[in-house]
Amino acid sequence: MDVVIFGLISIGIFMAIFVPVSQRLLGVRFGLVRMVIGAALTLAVFSPLMNALAGPPPVDISTGAAMSFLALTAVCSVLSGLVFLVLSEALVPTGSLPRARDLRRDLAGRVARTRRYLQILRIAVRHGLGPYLRGRRRPGRENAAGQAELARSLRLALDEAGVTFVKLGQVLSTRSDVIPPSVATELSRLQDQASPTPWPQIEQVITEELGAPPHQVYADFDTKPLAAASVAQVHTARLRTPDSPSVVVKVQRPGIASIVERDLDIVRRLARLLERNTDWGRSMGVRVLADGFAEAMREELDFTVEAGNMTAVAAGQSVASTNELVVPELYPQQSTHRVLTMQRLDGIGLGGAATAIAERGLDAARLGRVLFDCLLGQVAIDGVFHADPHPGNFLLLTDGRIGMLDLGSVGRLDPATREALQRFLLAIDHGDPVAATDALLEIVYRPDVIDERSLERAVGQFMTRHLAAGVSLGPAMFNDLFKIITTHELGVPPEVAAVFRALATIEGTISRISPGFDLVAASRQFAAAHVTDRLAPEALRRTATEELATLLPMLRRLPRRIDRIAAAAESGRLGLNVRLLADDRDRRHITGLLHQTLLAILGATAGLMAVLLLGTPGGPQVTTSMSLFQLFGYNLLVICAVLVLRVLVLVFRLPDGRRT
Repeated sequence: MDVVIFGLISIGIFMAIFVPVSQRLLGVRFGLVRMVIGAALTLAVFSPLMNALAGPPPVDISTGAAMSFLALTAVCSVLSGLVFLVLSEALVPTGSLPRARDLRRDLAGRVARTRRYLQILRIAVRHGLGPYLRGRRRPGRENAAGQAELARSLRLALDEAGVTFVKLGQVLSTRSDVIPPSVATELSRLQDQASPTPWPQIEQVITEELGAPPHQVYADFDTKPLAAASVAQVHTARLRTPDSPSVVVKVQRPGIASIVERDLDIVRRLARLLERNTDWGRSMGVRVLADGFAEAMREELDFTVEAGNMTAVAAGQSVASTNELVVPELYPQQSTHRVLTMQRLDGIGLGGAATAIAERGLDAARLGRVLFDCLLGQVAIDGVFHADPHPGNFLLLTDGRIGMLDLGSVGRLDPATREALQRFLLAIDHGDPVAATDALLEIVYRPDVIDERSLERAVGQFMTRHLAAGVSLGPAMFNDLFKIITTHELGVPPEVAAVFRALATIEGTISRISPGFDLVAASRQFAAAHVTDRLAPEALRRTATEELATLLPMLRRLPRRIDRIAAAAESGRLGLNVRLLADDRDRRHITGLLHQTLLAILGATAGLMAVLLLGTPGGPQVTTSMSLFQLFGYNLLVICAVLVLRVLVLVFRLPDGRRT
């Protein structure tokens, strides 16, 4: 027991010395476990090293020499601890291992994720997708029968894998630019449906989110769900307000967030596996696709995002300027990130409304025009558009208007992309393939080298084939457009892909109520009615006035500045001042590099001098086995080692703990 206590006291003393010395010499901080191991190693090396280096001392050793020898032994012992710290940082960087207090908490989650990961792999292998995961086969290189079999196997595997993978398949079904069109068509058959969650669990979610049971928040609440999907289910209710409006309450399924987060981690792992092991995974950029999908799924799980989308779409010019479309009113007091309360719209789904339209004597072509103009207006003018306009997300209301539902999936376009899309619409209206090509190159990601003349011919043939009057806008058109994009190695940004998806989907929606609707003619009329307004004399005059007002202060100062420059040049006093490294971050970076270079030079110099002194014979004897020259050489060797270790630890880790 006494030996253990003495050992702990010794380690404590060495810790008190080793911790500040190591942090000062290496310039970075380490964790407690590393410091304890380093101090224990220093203590273990000190006594044996002193006995090994010293040997029997001479009788007449001076006090100064003895102190120098003792200091050398102590520094060499500390050096062993420093070597451990640097090697441990190189092999096991700080932050790469979980903390002890988090290890127990994360162990169960890691085991569950691993079990789920293996389950997904088994599902994929069982459906014949193993060769694609290992890179032995590549999608798109099979014949028609092989692609059909691949599409069916992929759909069945995603359907069996559960909610997150069903959503992934639905997203992939809209990306004909990265997967074969036959596969995209097959994946579009995936349905996001689920059995209802028992009422007590839904009641608990509402109580936790709104702070009171449903019967206290709402005047009336139907416990039987109106609809049920994999992420949420919808109930009808009435609010406790004087007019007692009828509302629908969208409630997130309990525990779905953790399930989706676990599956998203697996999706990222599979994406890394495919990008590392397969050529087709790298060419498709599956990691980028997985990251975009994960971000979209997290937004779908946060109902506050959908609430913001409803507000933005309702405030857009395309909806606010017409009485033909209705966005449900949001009730923010009864809405949270897991509960969404909105106005209930009375009507029937647009997919089965053809009979009702005929019975009421409504104009189907006018309703189709309203839908199409609204979507194009959201895309080209508002910049916020419904990204999933399938028939189930629209209602034919009792008053003949159209209600817009499920705004959880909304696309957003920046002003530059909107202007390029407007120019693309104008080029279609004018039948100009050159202008259409220029606008297309501003919409997509263009490669470093591109054959623009070949692209112009392809776009011209595309316009001739699909954009003539009376030609229907269908899947073949978008397949040909994606073929042009992939052939010329153009990259499609996710938000632009969402536009293509929305246009393809709205075509199918409108065809349900108005089969003969001419979308090409409607797009040209939209361009003529809205986009060409920007070229009207009044619009051009207003734009020129705004630009001139912005440039006027600079134009007023410009003559004086030109006069001063000309006078300085005439008198030979014209000079150019350039401030190098004006940014403080650049100065810190250069300073850090200079410090590391200087430390490396000093370490190399000390090491060279140490080798020379250790090889120099003679000199006063400090011990029977060591001369004064050798003592100095060993000290310089220690200095060399410390400087080199400091440079190495700065290479392995930045001062703030991040890896370089």
